[in-house]
Amino acid sequence: MAADAPRILIVDDDADLVSLLEVDLRLEGFAPDSAMNGEEGLGKLSQENYDLVILDVMMPGMRGTEVLAKIREKSKIPVIMLTARGDPADRIIGLELGADDYVPKPFMPRELVARIRAILRRTGGEASAPSSVSLSVGPLTLSSAQRRVWVTEGKESVDLTSTEFSLFEMLARHLGEPVPKADIYSKVLGRSMGRYDRAIDVHVSALRRKLSAAAGGRLVIESIRGFGYQMSLLDQAER
Repeated sequence: MAADAPRILIVDDDADLVSLLEVDLRLEGFAPDSAMNGEEGLGKLSQENYDLVILDVMMPGMRGTEVLAKIREKSKIPVIMLTARGDPADRIIGLELGADDYVPKPFMPRELVARIRAILRRTGGEASAPSSVSLSVGPLTLSSAQRRVWVTEGKESVDLTSTEFSLFEMLARHLGEPVPKADIYSKVLGRSMGRYDRAIDVHVSALRRKLSAAAGGRLVIESIRGFGYQMSLLDQAER
């Protein structure tokens, strides 16, 4: 295994599943580690550096959503939630708390690996040269190289998760233009949109709240029914 292999922490109380995932991830060139409960997972995250967390929702003791909330108090590390296939509520709650994506159980390991690769490509700075240039978006400035957004006047950072940053960047680079939802799923989440899939809708909702506070209401994200989303910059008189 390469010394620079991405480190993945699996937090799940299913020992058989964890063993299977560890084998698959090693074969795919990752360096997996595991924790059997939320407390152990948080302990490892406080002591070690990881590139991504795979977090089960249903665990005894501290539920995955509680673990995620604790993670987001201190870190923006990408998190993929493992959820029950028949429980969309857990998926929405996880996304609202800052999860980057979710994979319903049971799943094919190949699907999870694809989700991991998509997120790591996005967070690993593999942007093209033009995208690495800082971009002014109304009262905000975006840097792809730093994966950071801040209020231009005052330099105060806008606290976005990895997925929220990618979503903001895509909409900002198409400011004033409608962006198809299918394209957002492909480029932001690295996957196609599933039936009844609300992942991007939840991320947009969270981004709206943060932009409302940071941009003083000047940046709005409009829903275009049956198509996608559009970010617009309002003049002072339009607010």
